[in-house]
Amino acid sequence: MTGLADLGRFSEPALLVMISLADGPKHGYAMQEDIAALSGDRPGPGTLYGAIRRLEERGLIAALPEHDRRKPYELTDAGRNILRAELSRIRAVATTGLRRLAIS
Repeated sequence: MTGLADLGRFSEPALLVMISLADGPKHGYAMQEDIAALSGDRPGPGTLYGAIRRLEERGLIAALPEHDRRKPYELTDAGRNILRAELSRIRAVATTGLRRLAIS
């Protein structure tokens, strides 16, 4: 199983795309809006579709049939597993960091 670390500087947009798709399929514009609400920063089309392409190439998301000229995407089972592992890792890091701040 491959993680998101191999995406380097592209890992945060990929993670946000996967989080956006965790509650169901979305097309690009809906992902942009969801990510903006989640993170406070709306990804540009190049960033968004670059992340989508890389995730699709790795089999972590899959395109669904177009609907009203929009192409929705969904998380694959592999993508769901990677997302779960990555969020658990982030939670562990955040918990440790917050605990250390409380000590200082």
